[in-house]
Amino acid sequence: MKGSKMLFEALLKEGVDTIFGIPGGAIINVYDELCNYEDKINFYLFRHEQGATHAADGYARVTGKPGVVIVTSGPGATNTVTGIATAYMDSIPIVVITGQVPTSFIGTDAFQEVDVTGITMPITKHNHLVTSIEELPYAIKEMFYVATTGRPGPVLLDFPKDIQTAEGEFNYPDTVEIPGYKPTVKGHPKQIKKAIELLKESKRPVVIVGGGANLSGAMDLVNQFIDKFKVPAVSTLMGRGVNPSDEKLYYEGIGMHGTYYGNYAVANADLIIALGVRFSDRILGNPRTFAKNARIVHVDIDPAEIGKNVRVDVPIVGDLKSVLEEFLKYEIETDFSDWIEELQEIKKKYPLTYKRDGKLIKPQYVVEKVNEVFPDDTVVVADVGQNQMWVAQFYKFKHQRSFLCSGGLGTMGYALPAGIGAKIGAPDKEVVVFAGDGGFQMNIQELMTIKRYNLPVKIIVMDNKALGMVRQWQQLFFNCRYSATILSDNPDFAKIAEAVGIKAMRIEKPDQVDEAIEKLAKSKEPMLIHAVVDPAENVLPMVPPGGDVGTPLIEAPYDETFVERVLKVIEESRRGDER
Repeated sequence: MKGSKMLFEALLKEGVDTIFGIPGGAIINVYDELCNYEDKINFYLFRHEQGATHAADGYARVTGKPGVVIVTSGPGATNTVTGIATAYMDSIPIVVITGQVPTSFIGTDAFQEVDVTGITMPITKHNHLVTSIEELPYAIKEMFYVATTGRPGPVLLDFPKDIQTAEGEFNYPDTVEIPGYKPTVKGHPKQIKKAIELLKESKRPVVIVGGGANLSGAMDLVNQFIDKFKVPAVSTLMGRGVNPSDEKLYYEGIGMHGTYYGNYAVANADLIIALGVRFSDRILGNPRTFAKNARIVHVDIDPAEIGKNVRVDVPIVGDLKSVLEEFLKYEIETDFSDWIEELQEIKKKYPLTYKRDGKLIKPQYVVEKVNEVFPDDTVVVADVGQNQMWVAQFYKFKHQRSFLCSGGLGTMGYALPAGIGAKIGAPDKEVVVFAGDGGFQMNIQELMTIKRYNLPVKIIVMDNKALGMVRQWQQLFFNCRYSATILSDNPDFAKIAEAVGIKAMRIEKPDQVDEAIEKLAKSKEPMLIHAVVDPAENVLPMVPPGGDVGTPLIEAPYDETFVERVLKVIEESRRGDER
């Protein structure tokens, strides 16, 4: 069997039925073989390899299955790097297969040759340059095993052109053995017992739910744990989907743009039970003051994360599902009613809100309206920046794997292609993409992919004429010096979508929002809304970098001068005046 055929036979054995990518000279033999598998594997052609990689990422996040990308060598391979790094930071299982020049040409600076395994070594769980046909079946099996076991993540297989055409025996292994790689699944019983004892002693406990709860499919067990022991809970950006039966037990997001009351709960807790959390800098603020009066129980599949950024009193290494099942076997009496009442008072005193007026569209209201109109199980994909944080704050997620965004790397341009992958992975669910005007233009070419496959992805571009989050930092910390952040010459995104053949509308006034969102929800086709929103609106609360999460910034001056400046430019552009 030829190497290219071995690849597809292996993919079928791994349960792969969907592939994303772009062909090229160094992978042309694989794409030729793909013609023989059209009835078994669905292939989606993208307009840029970064888009294809983000789509595989979005597909993996909603399905829990690894996304597969096949691209060519050289620039095809390097174009996947941002998508691979995005998946690596958020622990998303994707398998990237790159074409490579023939093995005899490697190291000669051949046309479209690049050392992609060297480039991606720091951002993959594992990568492998295949040098013989004999090693190919085992190498493919190894890739899928590493990507999906333990802490998930991206892997890369570099596939030289001569190995694609070489012939050999296809002996696909049932299992692989990798020295030193033995992920721990079961949590240690003594450690679990210690955690329960600390919970019994606690007066002010808080559960922090991280992205691991979504990746492990353990969100239902998380909610059962919260309900059973009546423990207040918060979530990280990647941990959205917490939905206990009693809403008084959930205090939403924490960290830089978490709720005031969520951060208050963490800052004043005497016990933190962290479930699948990596304690990033965006959560900790100042590590020296983070939860300084709390003992910490940390459950994670990756032992390297435990104790890396915060001290831990009870480390538990294991799969979150397995550990939670053990937690739930315990029967203990708990009463945290006084603590919950305190948190409720803080929530009433410092609610998550924003100022409403009748002149300009408020981006927060757009998010709230989508949350109101679309079904509970809608998959929401946010880009990076202010739009991402407004979605995290004002959308009420009730299901696991329902909020997709680039959390660790912060990749602008992620949302549109990831939304395509999400729709392919979850065709029966609504998929709504939120993007800012800056990030949307970074992978805008994938509008053509949506049209090509007629995928009913719903898109909202929140246009505030700026690289909004950077502009916000410039206002708050750099005395309103808006250096290189103003995008007053944005195109009409609705017209661009219409040029591609996608239904679209542009809205500029608050009284247009409701009707537009309702049309979006009713549409059976892909549709885009270009919403021109208040350019001076900020994301608040905000914990300044390195600040204390217990004392976030909850108000900021509204920059009227900036609004007038931007609106004047918009009006001039409408009249066709010189800028």
